[in-house]
Amino acid sequence: MKKIYFITGSQDLYGEETLAQAEKDSMEMAEFLNGKLSDIASVEHTPVVKTAAEAEKLCVKASADEDCIAVIMWMHTFSPAKMWIRALQALRKPMLHLHTQYNEKLPYDSIDMDFMNLNQSAHGDREFGFICTRLGIKREVIAGYYKHEAVVSKIRRFAYAAAAVDFCKGMRVAMFGNNMRDVAVTDGDRVESEIKLGWNVNYYAVGDLVKIINGITETEIDAKMKEYTDKYDMDTDNTAAVREQAKYEAALDKFIAKENISAFTDTFQDLHGLEQLPGIAAQNIMTKGIGFGPEGDYKTAALGAVMQKMAADRAGATGFMEDYTYDLTEGEELELAAHMLEVSPVFAGTKPKIQVHPLGIGGKSDPARLVFDGISGKGIAVSMIDMGNRFRLVCAEIELVKQPEPMPKLPVARLMWKIKPDFATGAAAWIYAGGAHHAVVSTALTSEDIRLFAKMTGMELVIIDDKTELNSFEQQLELLDLKAKMKG
Repeated sequence: MKKIYFITGSQDLYGEETLAQAEKDSMEMAEFLNGKLSDIASVEHTPVVKTAAEAEKLCVKASADEDCIAVIMWMHTFSPAKMWIRALQALRKPMLHLHTQYNEKLPYDSIDMDFMNLNQSAHGDREFGFICTRLGIKREVIAGYYKHEAVVSKIRRFAYAAAAVDFCKGMRVAMFGNNMRDVAVTDGDRVESEIKLGWNVNYYAVGDLVKIINGITETEIDAKMKEYTDKYDMDTDNTAAVREQAKYEAALDKFIAKENISAFTDTFQDLHGLEQLPGIAAQNIMTKGIGFGPEGDYKTAALGAVMQKMAADRAGATGFMEDYTYDLTEGEELELAAHMLEVSPVFAGTKPKIQVHPLGIGGKSDPARLVFDGISGKGIAVSMIDMGNRFRLVCAEIELVKQPEPMPKLPVARLMWKIKPDFATGAAAWIYAGGAHHAVVSTALTSEDIRLFAKMTGMELVIIDDKTELNSFEQQLELLDLKAKMKG
């Protein structure tokens, strides 16, 4: 079970009675938070920190604990910040500085200096905050009473992001083939991805998968077909094409389990040994939390797996998507997002239908795929790009809508959305930022989740939302470029 350390600060100048009360309060708060976060990670109480040696020992322990995904820091009393310097320099886990206090209300009729000395978070947290800022410590600060629902919600969001960062470490991504030839934005520095994020990205020959495919039995195909027909409507007489996809997915399941893979890519330019481009096979496997990127786009594949981990059991859908075409009716502009085949059925607003249609690219047999109209609701589209000297996340807030009219001749799944703050501004901002034509779309997450993930991983982030104005947005990009050049 993953855990979050709850670390309470004090000092050794207080008497035993005050420190004992601080310990008791700290344990009670940790127990409460554990009840609120236990579905994400357990909250582990640690003894109240009184000295520099205790602080350093605890932060070293947290950093070395593979099960610890983050720490929550809180100063119950005043805690001289110089005693935290070595501890903070040793800390290698995401930190939440929780600016709260044990009591919600002041006991106006009985408050005295004993109460003031014990309940000094307003004092101690500012001291602690200063040394974090002086040391350049990236952390999340949440202020408010720890039992209030708004504060609990923010703490849970932090915990989800920390779990996603932990998931990144050692995450394995398989590339069947390489990038689509001559395409720039889907390429990236795989070594830097592992240094920066922990993603272990490796090439696998399509033949590695084909060998497994050739060993799939009819019984295994039948089991996968039953899964398809239980979940989707069979809308084709070409069951042979569907069985071929079932065989691919059964093989992918085995490959993913054997190699401990969290995300994968393929490309229609490298399908040697395959009769079809994986369609329903890739679509169905994405519903199980596996990230996917077409044309060798490992960054989108990996980001998709991470964002699905961050979304966990939250309501909504998360998965790969591609910008395709627009309806540019003035004042009512919409984007139509789709792909050749691989749109996850988590986005289905109607029951997906299994259909077989020609692909028109790749030179292979007609592939089976899921076709459906998309869901509606507020969402985000997130693109990860390689800027050469750093990675950038581009996060756009969008409004998914029902398609205005039927599209009976479009043989692929699709989503439609409005771009914020308006089409002209939002689309231009995305392009100025270098956002790719591939993204991970989510109705479960918000830009706040991506902000937390970017902070924890040290990635650059730009957000496009209702407040975006192009002049200031371009200036922000210029400042980010200048900052990166100064670092380089």
